Amino acid sequence: MFIDRKFPNTRLRRLRRNTNLIDLVSETNLTSNDLIQPIFIKENFKGSEVIESMPNILRYGIDGALKEIEDIVLSGVNTIAVFPVIDTANKDSKGSEAIKKDNFMSASIQAIKKQFPDILLIADVALDPYTDHGHDGIIINEEVDNDETCKLLIEQSLILAESGADIIAPSDMMDGRIGLIRQALEKNNFKNTILLSYAAKFSSKFYGPFRDAVGSSSNLGNSSKSSYQMSSNNKQEALQEVAMDINEGADIVMIKPAMPYLDIIHLVKDSFKIPTFAYQVSGEYCMLKLAISEGWLDQEVMLESLVSIKRAGADAILTYAAKEISKEIKINE
Repeated sequence: MFIDRKFPNTRLRRLRRNTNLIDLVSETNLTSNDLIQPIFIKENFKGSEVIESMPNILRYGIDGALKEIEDIVLSGVNTIAVFPVIDTANKDSKGSEAIKKDNFMSASIQAIKKQFPDILLIADVALDPYTDHGHDGIIINEEVDNDETCKLLIEQSLILAESGADIIAPSDMMDGRIGLIRQALEKNNFKNTILLSYAAKFSSKFYGPFRDAVGSSSNLGNSSKSSYQMSSNNKQEALQEVAMDINEGADIVMIKPAMPYLDIIHLVKDSFKIPTFAYQVSGEYCMLKLAISEGWLDQEVMLESLVSIKRAGADAILTYAAKEISKEIKINE
């Protein structure tokens, strides 16, 4: 008996028959140009050392950092974000070392830009690597004082810009600091210095390994940054934070962390149409790396995670896997 079956006219599987077809109609493509490699540079140190809580990631003296940056460039990554690891002896309650013109970070940036003039260098603006209490600002009456902290962030930003940083990235989450820093940059003839604002930085439990890497974890102890970093429960507040920073002069906005906040990345990009970066933070990276090393997840899960962040709307991604993934992309080209 003949049965007239109603087969579908549209068969989406036609476009999945082989990898060439899949690549041809791909909606989201991750390239080396989308990746930013963070680097930890340690004061009064030579060579490199292991960070116990971060697989395959090292702290470098400036000599080691220059060698690492050469490898990063060869991998195809053109942008780095530098984070200082400050000698304990140079930390104090006000983060005074951050505003010294001849400080370690200033010298490191100058050395990097001298050897790699074409690389894009992002410099972190925050006091937590420099304070003996691990907070991103000055503590007055047992609270992080917003306005007094902003005064120091302005000075720190000018020093980093003068040192040669292409992009200044305030990660502190103090109210009003973007407008104040922008005004100071304009006034001091740094009109072309780009402001990348950590506009929606959440008070997250995914930051632990990073704090170990820069040496602020032990200083912070059980103290919380929830009075200035955003609550993970909030979405509309993120839009308000981003809108404020855009109005104050941010050129690019950052969402941090990335994968637990894909909805925020998408919402921000869709709402503002401004260059939007995301930070796959240390906890995200380490979680995936551990699962891969134990054989619980396939190696390709790292690439998949980054594609998901790009698909959500991120124009670029800070990730500790940038160099590794960029090499993988080049092999598959």
